[in-house]
Amino acid sequence: MSTHPNASPKLHNAMWPGLVGKEEGTDHPPISLERMLELTAAAEVDGIKFDGIDYFLFHPHTDPDASDDELKRIADLVASHNLTIGSLVAPIWPGTVGGPAMGTDEERSNFVLAVKKACRIAKIFNEHGVRQYGCIRIDSASGVEDWSKDPEANTKMIAETFKEAGKVAADNGERLAAEGEICWGGMHSWKDMLNLLEAVGMPETVGFQADLAHTYLYLLGYNAPEHALLKEGYTEEEFWAAYTEMTNALRKWTIDFHVAQNDGSVHGTGSHDKTGRHCPADDPNGKLDIVKCSQYWLEGAQDRGIKHICWDGCMFPNEMLEKQETWNTILDVMIKVRDQCGWN
Repeated sequence: MSTHPNASPKLHNAMWPGLVGKEEGTDHPPISLERMLELTAAAEVDGIKFDGIDYFLFHPHTDPDASDDELKRIADLVASHNLTIGSLVAPIWPGTVGGPAMGTDEERSNFVLAVKKACRIAKIFNEHGVRQYGCIRIDSASGVEDWSKDPEANTKMIAETFKEAGKVAADNGERLAAEGEICWGGMHSWKDMLNLLEAVGMPETVGFQADLAHTYLYLLGYNAPEHALLKEGYTEEEFWAAYTEMTNALRKWTIDFHVAQNDGSVHGTGSHDKTGRHCPADDPNGKLDIVKCSQYWLEGAQDRGIKHICWDGCMFPNEMLEKQETWNTILDVMIKVRDQCGWN
């Protein structure tokens, strides 16, 4: 593994677990940005704290069309907690700003518009000083069932949309990280994800965002049995052989990384479709050796411009999210990943 002295990855917490799958008027309402920042800033393990946050650019945390002054206020708020901002999640889905990357001309135009809005916000955060690294995250915002009606044509269309969005990002000095999840058409298996990245063909600008929970479901072929690398009842030896094959295929594209845990199941709440279940860092049913799995993805990470790693634990119950010990446990795992991934 490559090592760069004094280049330890920064440890970030995601803000969107307070939003994804949360709905007003239910027993899992959205958790405010202020509260998520408080919980993140309060986490501490042996004197070590989170360095920053990754941030979802949508209501109620952020208006994608917020004024410059409002965005500077948010930047000041984050900085007041001694935190920085890393990767930003562009609002590319229907119901936010964007639309399906394989949709109508208008929907695809809205997808690119969402990336433009994200780049504007990124520029303000960068000029403020609260943000100095990170990517802008996207996905196809398209369903697997719709994609499967014409896989070749739909992958080509998604690739063209990503290329247009990539040009916008490049013009703004940003990179796009496509998050591989089994719920996004054209990105729902490791093989389809690789095909899409190669079809886009912009490795300097459009790469892969790997999440431990979601990519585990890639191995099982949950929405693409033909691409499964493991069968039920697999041995440990079979697991690592499959993990090696998957990471060897996608690692060179990986420019953003989520530490996570998964128990081999899928989950969804609210408007978020079923995808790889995020589990607590210390979940006894977790299938992953988090630290070892992370090493596979993070080999040579600095050479791909990765400067931070982020925890992702979407769709946890609010009661769990509100407990400070939840975040201390997460931070402890993040520290172990950092200390073992070769950056020291």
